[in-house]
Amino acid sequence: MRFFFIYIALFISFSAFSQSEQLAKNYMQQGQYEKALIIYQKLYDKNPNRMNYVLGLVESHQQLEQFEEAEGVLKKRISQVPNNAQLLVELGHHYEVQGKADQAKIYYDKAVETYSNTDVNHAYSLAQTFEKYNLLDQAALIYEKGMQDNPRSNFNVQLAKIYGEQGKLEKMFSSYLSLLQLQPNYINVVQRNFSDYITEDSSNEANVIFKKLLIKRLQQNPDILYNEMLSWLFVQQKEFKKAFVHEKAIYKRKDESPQGIINLARIAISEKDIKSATEILDYILETSASKDMKLTAHKIILKAKVDEGNKKEYDNIVEQYNAVFNEYGKSRETIGLQIDYAHFLAFNQDKKQESITFLQDLIKRERLSRFQSSRVKMKIADILVLDQKFNKALIYYTQVQNVLKNNFLAQDARFKVAKTSYYKGDFSWAQTQLDVLKSSTSQLIANDAMELSLIISDNSLEDSTQTALKIFAKADLLAFQNKNQEAIAMYQKILDNHRGEKIEDETFLRQAKLYEKEKDFEKAKVNYLKILEFFEYDILADDAYYWLAELYVNQLGEPEKAKELYEKIIFNHADSIYFVEARKKYRTLRGDAIN
Repeated sequence: MRFFFIYIALFISFSAFSQSEQLAKNYMQQGQYEKALIIYQKLYDKNPNRMNYVLGLVESHQQLEQFEEAEGVLKKRISQVPNNAQLLVELGHHYEVQGKADQAKIYYDKAVETYSNTDVNHAYSLAQTFEKYNLLDQAALIYEKGMQDNPRSNFNVQLAKIYGEQGKLEKMFSSYLSLLQLQPNYINVVQRNFSDYITEDSSNEANVIFKKLLIKRLQQNPDILYNEMLSWLFVQQKEFKKAFVHEKAIYKRKDESPQGIINLARIAISEKDIKSATEILDYILETSASKDMKLTAHKIILKAKVDEGNKKEYDNIVEQYNAVFNEYGKSRETIGLQIDYAHFLAFNQDKKQESITFLQDLIKRERLSRFQSSRVKMKIADILVLDQKFNKALIYYTQVQNVLKNNFLAQDARFKVAKTSYYKGDFSWAQTQLDVLKSSTSQLIANDAMELSLIISDNSLEDSTQTALKIFAKADLLAFQNKNQEAIAMYQKILDNHRGEKIEDETFLRQAKLYEKEKDFEKAKVNYLKILEFFEYDILADDAYYWLAELYVNQLGEPEKAKELYEKIIFNHADSIYFVEARKKYRTLRGDAIN
């Protein structure tokens, strides 16, 4: 029992000290240095060996320009523990604060010397003290010596950050690569850090240094890590064929799934490099990859050709689909390809009934799982919406909801119920569905639901007849049906007859995206500029900044104007979904080598 009371007393005492120290810190943050000094002095008097109290007392004196008192505290403690290199750094900084750089250097050097002789187990704390005062050269030296003296220590992250700040890019990249050799699971973190230096420009200084370093290391030691990083580098530079060389090497050495090659093809397609993607996927078809992988390759490349193709190429695309079906059959194994083919027939060739019959035959012919059957029904419903047979479409969507319940596909079906109701002008029922979806486990569906919900609610309050909203929904339906010119004309009705209403900025944006699809870039530019002129402080401003910047860079050949717009997002829209991409593209246009 006596020990119990002793423990309680110690706990209360410790708690009181902690509260006092926190109070002193708060006073320091508020600039009330006299009050902080009083508390730190009391704490120091009770425990003069506690480093926190020593440093708190010293800083309080320094802030009050009581330099002699601060120096006295430090020197007294140094006399008691002469081999404490951290205290020598603090004394050096004390002189630095007073502008006595020569004296400061003496003690910084002494700290390094003391560490070398006696303090080898405290590399991290000493280096951190140097870093605290931005003494990066000394901090790097201690980290380097720490790893040299104790091979089990790992300060690669700390060194990499310092080298980056110093502009020593090769050393920075080397430290991060050394970290990955020890801890491969850090690869995503490291790549994010590399993104602060690496740009799309292959001639950028950091890109050149990194590439040379990786090739040199690969020649010295054929570690697969270097192939992975070279592939990543070439992807950043949008040199997909070069990345493919290394993905092939990885695939051959790992003797696993060619998923990396598939992923590379997807990235190439997202960047509109269909030629490279085709070459990459053809390799999958020529290897001994599994049947599933080969079907995935066919699916990706055919969908890309549909998305990027024109009417002259449609007959050839049909032949390619049929060639795949002849080889692999129209079975459960090719269900994804068959759904894509049906989409192509309906949305690109306007063969809606043929497409629906094709999918209905698939359901009758094959014994499909609930999930497979639901995927087919979702596509049938999409085609029915395309054909404006809304009630039939709603039946199919609802069937998917009921069969799969809380599955992602069921949530997607609920969203499409809302969208279909919106198209047909039943805004009340659409809003009911959207209210449920705002808390969807799928962030993408939740965001889409929120966006559509706001369009309906904002434009119902202002106009009880919902006149503009009905026109807007019709225009959205026309855009869904790929009737771009008709949709553009429908949006124009709102811009002509409903000026000043809330829906106007959204209309400018939707119409601008369709102008881009139709390659009418000047008209798209005008729309974006109107959003920025009349709705600069509204929710769509960052969308307009970003897409106008993209237009200037990719279509109009005016990168300087794009740079100004990316900069607007960086400084005025830090919460924008475009922030990260805008910052990266701004740095590329500015030609930054480092962050």
